[in-house]
Amino acid sequence: MKSNIKRRSFLKTLLATPALTTTGILLDLGPAKSQNKIPGPGGSNLKISLNAFSFNEPLRNKSITLDDLLDFCALNNFDAVDLTSYYFPGYPNVPPDDYIYALKRKAFLLGLDISGTGVRNDFSNADENKRKEDIALVKKWIEVAQKLGAPVIRIFSGSQLPPGYSWEQVMTWMIKDINECVAYGRQHGVIVAIQNHNDFIKTADQAQKIIEAVNSDWFGLVLDIGSYRSGDPYKQIEQTAKYAVNWQLKENMYINEAEVKTDLNKVIELIKASGYRGYVPIETLGAGDPKIKVPLFLAEVRKAMERA
Repeated sequence: MKSNIKRRSFLKTLLATPALTTTGILLDLGPAKSQNKIPGPGGSNLKISLNAFSFNEPLRNKSITLDDLLDFCALNNFDAVDLTSYYFPGYPNVPPDDYIYALKRKAFLLGLDISGTGVRNDFSNADENKRKEDIALVKKWIEVAQKLGAPVIRIFSGSQLPPGYSWEQVMTWMIKDINECVAYGRQHGVIVAIQNHNDFIKTADQAQKIIEAVNSDWFGLVLDIGSYRSGDPYKQIEQTAKYAVNWQLKENMYINEAEVKTDLNKVIELIKASGYRGYVPIETLGAGDPKIKVPLFLAEVRKAMERA
């Protein structure tokens, strides 16, 4: 009975969502708190996904396809897969619907969820026209995410601090650009999530500043554990875990710029302590055959989840 009451309450909230104008722009979004998560009963519930970047080289040289990647994920009993957009044929152009729906159908028949997708963009660029092109790119792939059934699309902040501008000045126009993407994501039922990528966003404080400035339930963080490279990454993970709507779990991290093996037990404890429920994509990097590296790392992650 309690769950029915919660469901009805949630539906009322949806019905109270502001209407769209005839131009497709949302009216007053209201003072939504960023990442006002729905509390989950029974603690944390984590599901393991594979980020396609783990197979970056073979996907780039076309020795495997996204179809092959789905087969690999099913063979290794992943719960889900993150189908990064730049491995789709013709990127940055969107693929035909037939291709999108064939991937979606195959993933479903293999028992795989599609945990997310992502694009390459640069909202730190001082050229407003270039940023507009990237906003259009994000919007196109939000539509693809909706068709795939992917709940999250990953974006980047940017790769630069243009000469003559402060970090805060760049953040000001970045927030405007992100807000336009988030409004579009909300229209299509897709959460927009920014990745801390050791580029324009280097620290937990910077990630938090951007997320709280956007301040939307349809915006969050893809928490990349390997991209907090100065100071104590575990403290920074703990600081920003409450904003996470997706993750990138990596074999190695950085403590005061020095690369070290990830303490998976500690990371999984932090994820669970945050109350996060959902997908935890893993991503292997560096030299070596991903068909060997990924199953080894997957086994380590599973052991850590069992211990935590």
